[in-house]
Amino acid sequence: MLTYKAPLRDIKFLINDVFDYQTHYKSLDNGENADPETIDMILQGMADFAENVLAPIYQSGDEEGCHFENGEVTTPKGFKEAYDQFVEGGWQGISYPEEYGGMNLPTSITLIKAEMIGTANWPWAMYSGLSTGCINTLLQYGTDEQKALYLPKLVEGTWAGTMCLTEPQCGTDLGQVKSKAIPQDDGTYKISGTKIFISSGEHDLTDNIIHIVLARLPNAPEGTRGISLFIVPKFTPNAEGESGERNAVVCGSIEHKMGISSSSTCVLNFDGATGYLIGEPHKGLKAMFTFMNTARIGTGIQGLAHTELSFQNALPYAKERRSMRTLSGTKDPEKVADAIIHHADVRRMLLTQKAFAEGGRSMIYHSARYADKMAQGIVNGDEEEFEKWDDKLGFYTPILKGFLTELGIEAAKHGQQVYGGHGYIKEWGMELIARDARIATMYEGTTGVQALDLLGRKVILQSKGKIIRDYTSSIMKWCGEYALDKDMRKFVWALTKLCAEWNTLTVRLMLMARKDREIISAASDDFLMYSGYVMMGYHWARMAAVAYDKLENGGTEAPEFYKAKIQTAEFYFDKLLPRTSGHAESMVAPSNSMTEMDIENFAFLD
Repeated sequence: MLTYKAPLRDIKFLINDVFDYQTHYKSLDNGENADPETIDMILQGMADFAENVLAPIYQSGDEEGCHFENGEVTTPKGFKEAYDQFVEGGWQGISYPEEYGGMNLPTSITLIKAEMIGTANWPWAMYSGLSTGCINTLLQYGTDEQKALYLPKLVEGTWAGTMCLTEPQCGTDLGQVKSKAIPQDDGTYKISGTKIFISSGEHDLTDNIIHIVLARLPNAPEGTRGISLFIVPKFTPNAEGESGERNAVVCGSIEHKMGISSSSTCVLNFDGATGYLIGEPHKGLKAMFTFMNTARIGTGIQGLAHTELSFQNALPYAKERRSMRTLSGTKDPEKVADAIIHHADVRRMLLTQKAFAEGGRSMIYHSARYADKMAQGIVNGDEEEFEKWDDKLGFYTPILKGFLTELGIEAAKHGQQVYGGHGYIKEWGMELIARDARIATMYEGTTGVQALDLLGRKVILQSKGKIIRDYTSSIMKWCGEYALDKDMRKFVWALTKLCAEWNTLTVRLMLMARKDREIISAASDDFLMYSGYVMMGYHWARMAAVAYDKLENGGTEAPEFYKAKIQTAEFYFDKLLPRTSGHAESMVAPSNSMTEMDIENFAFLD
């Protein structure tokens, strides 16, 4: 059976020693209550909930799955009880304003919470996680009346939220959305259409579900410029603000999926359902991106979650399972064979998992500080402040989502390999992690979509390479501080060369695009992975620098903790960072080997 232990020591190392969250919190309007004692209490409380309530129902929930009958969804045994405890603990409202019933703590704390509950039981976490984007969208674009009506229940957790974008004929290309919104005399709209792949679209955990829906007004412009955003509640709120009459939105079916079986993925049919415009007409896509950015960071956390869970369960197995003797000599002479953790190849897989998990956590926790600033702009109604930090976070978002979820799949594969044949057997749980990890690379935009967003939109169209120059400049400035440090020299030198190469590759791609119009699409996946490996390398170098300092000057952890950080950083730079070379060579290869084959010649089956 899978087990989970919240990695509190590593979490505290990052928030206290690497990123100094306490100083960061002092710069926030809502940071004064985020004192160390409060943070420790929240971390321990959420760890207990994740370890003892959510983790035990992860495998059983997958085995049972969701039940669908007559438009109603029943979640697996234990899910409702766990959700009630979640609501009772006030966990949904950690980072939302007190006027709506929240604790008014920084958003970064919610992201740490999301990591713990997601690692313990990702499908369960999706039910509460989708509400986060719904709340953020209402906070930024809702009217005062809409906020007063919906936010208290959503923040409390007794109501849940969804995002309804995808339709049978379109996924990422939202310009093809066909759902219609017909204005009514009372200011409401009648929403009609079908949405598919709606996570948490129907369930039995809450009294109401608030759908955030993309649809078109009559005579709307074609494409994405003609999309508006609407609030469509499952039950229309009554005069007292409670769930009233059933709205004309019905779950037509739930998907039978490869993984995340205990998360209901629904087909929703809107048949003249009452909806309420949120934001301005025809500008729904901009408002929806508030939701999407939240979801994409959350999906990046999913990559981290599967990496961490796979590592935590592969490690004890590798210590106990015995097979053969190591090439360098017997390690456990009193046993019939050596534990497989002594074999170098098994250590390669375990250290890869460890490096990906702890490196990915550092990347997310760094970005979480930008999310704090962005959320502050939303709450204060400061559009300029929001845009500033949203732009900064926008560079990280496709990397966190695309890169970390791809690593999650690799880490899950390594976990299965450590178990050998047992990794393919359901009772051990490693195949469950592998199945659940697959979806993270697909929803909220596939890896290819994230790659195009990064290279095509963020790097080339929006900044003409400046975003890479600025980011590498910050790395180089940090490297300069350690240029004469003999312990850090190996990290600094490697990062310096990669920063120069990253800029060179970006310029080469921009120049190549003048003649080779397909090169950006052809190169984007390699560019994304290259960017991710360099970014993670920077984070490992930073963690190594802090670890060296703590070894010399003393820290809150035992010396072994800091030595392990340095050794993992060395492993990452020796064995994983060199993957950038292959991505670099591939991304600047001409696109013609991809594009010139005739479609008819892809296969000869007749």
